[in-house]
Amino acid sequence: MKLPMGTRLRSTVDTTEVVVVTAPPEDIDLRCGGRPMVFITQEATTIDGPVDPCCGGGALLGKRYRHDELGVELLCTKGGEGSLAVGEEPLLVKSAKPLPSSD
Repeated sequence: MKLPMGTRLRSTVDTTEVVVVTAPPEDIDLRCGGRPMVFITQEATTIDGPVDPCCGGGALLGKRYRHDELGVELLCTKGGEGSLAVGEEPLLVKSAKPLPSSD
């Protein structure tokens, strides 16, 4: 799916919700807990199965997740049990930039 900046997505296997900060123009297979994520506006009638055991670990509220090679960055607005990934490649928590020394 194409992900313009500001797009809100949710997981189909847990409570995870994210906002797209940056994404490339081509289609991306964004997943949470091993299942594809959907637009937040789609009906959420039931959870689409359990979190895949190999894709657990969770998404943390307020953290940014990034895939440097693809240029994907997401902000987690609601945490959950499943981990975020592009296809089979997990997204990593973006680390804070170090502050300059005050000497």
